[in-house]
Amino acid sequence: MAEITLENVQAALAAVEDPTFEATLAKLGTLDEVKLEGQKVSARVRVSSPTESVREEIRRRVEKALETLGMTQVSLEFDIQIPTRETTSNDPIPTVRNVILVMSGKGGVGKSTVAANLALALARSGTRVGLLDADVYGPSVPTMLGIQGHPSSKDGKRIEPLQRFGVKLMSIGFLLEDPKQAVIWRGAMLHGALQQFISDVNWGELDYLVLDLPPGTGDVALTLAQNLKVTGALMVTTPQEVALIDVHKALSMCKKLDIPVLGIVENMSYFVDPSGTRHALFGEGGGAKLAEEWKTPVLAQIPIDPAVGRAGDAGTPVVQADPTCASAKVFTAMAENLTERIARMHRERAGGEEAPVTAGPKRLRIVQ
Repeated sequence: MAEITLENVQAALAAVEDPTFEATLAKLGTLDEVKLEGQKVSARVRVSSPTESVREEIRRRVEKALETLGMTQVSLEFDIQIPTRETTSNDPIPTVRNVILVMSGKGGVGKSTVAANLALALARSGTRVGLLDADVYGPSVPTMLGIQGHPSSKDGKRIEPLQRFGVKLMSIGFLLEDPKQAVIWRGAMLHGALQQFISDVNWGELDYLVLDLPPGTGDVALTLAQNLKVTGALMVTTPQEVALIDVHKALSMCKKLDIPVLGIVENMSYFVDPSGTRHALFGEGGGAKLAEEWKTPVLAQIPIDPAVGRAGDAGTPVVQADPTCASAKVFTAMAENLTERIARMHRERAGGEEAPVTAGPKRLRIVQ
């Protein structure tokens, strides 16, 4: 067998493809610190998504590439750099890297359930996450996250968000004396409250801020689009035609406001009975139809599972309460698909071949 050199090892690793971008590490510029010490190889790889599955796949591909050289010992170090949205000098939350709107265009499709489980799944991946309940008239976060109380202010200027399960939280529900109290505001007051929830809350450094929007295509999305650069919107629907009509309106609004659509989530997609048979209770193909028409991916098809509703009512969403159950795994996969979609969109926006580079310190460093 030919002598193994550092140059041979570097060439083999440079040809490994990153599964998120389907491009080589050399082309992406994400391979660094390749070392050869005896029979052991070590290297550092930068990734733009926090998902463990991406790291595992890169490791598998690296091991396969080195096997052709007769190398079996490898130590990989991963730098996770979450790409960041474009910001301007007057952006109200410049330390928030991505702002994700969870929208539906219609009520009753499980948007708040998706938003809460998405935020927790992102947090469980090791990233810094905030969840803003932007549904002023029907706040769900206090109930779904099992948290009550009033936010405080350390300096008398900025509000400190509440926290649960490692997620920073803000909701109009935290400011009401009675959770059953009705909020009766005109549009101007709603606009002012949303501005405060964004700019006057001390969100700090976040990788993802998830906003749970109210149904419809009204003032909330318009206010947000006018005040900050949004990474994109996640559209929640059910398979029924009556839901699709309203989601079309929300998608159309996003196009007019120049809000990128990150993908479609089809909730209540199917039901699995005790025998394992799958039933499409509300029809099927609705999410795929939307995705095809609007040229965006379906990020998840979430089943009907009573455990999901019970977990939300109990204040601990299923991703946190039972992360290994089937429904929780679907939400986790949704979050993984979303982070990879965001990473790809940032790379396309930059217009270059290299992976997006985030200014500032590395977010996470993981050795495998």
